[in-house]
Amino acid sequence: MTKGPAIRRYNRRVIVLMLAYAVILMIVVYGFSRHLLNGPPAYFAAILPALPIIGVFGAIGRYLVEETDEYVRMLTIRQTLYASGFALSIATIWGFLEAFDLVGHIESYYVAVLWFAGLGFGSCMNALTKPREA
Repeated sequence: MTKGPAIRRYNRRVIVLMLAYAVILMIVVYGFSRHLLNGPPAYFAAILPALPIIGVFGAIGRYLVEETDEYVRMLTIRQTLYASGFALSIATIWGFLEAFDLVGHIESYYVAVLWFAGLGFGSCMNALTKPREA
């Protein structure tokens, strides 16, 4: 099966964004580990690694707009719904456990990690529920 132009553009966007994320994160971690950042620049630097991740969310939305195959678009939407439900459910459960001092604190950016893991779960669910081809 050949990949359409929308998915190729999406893949290029995500690769660029993830490369930017890796570079930015290494620079920011270095700056903080060497105590080179403080005050307002520290806040700015701490936000920088989030921007490419936010860009990936935008790239997914743009892909959904650009994808012309309605069935593929529906599968992608279903996949993102699985990811959202998975991430929000785990985050909510953990939040209540944490509120009652039953588990330790986890940094909130892990919700995005859960969401991306949920994309994998959604992909598996799409594969399992795919109609059999003759």
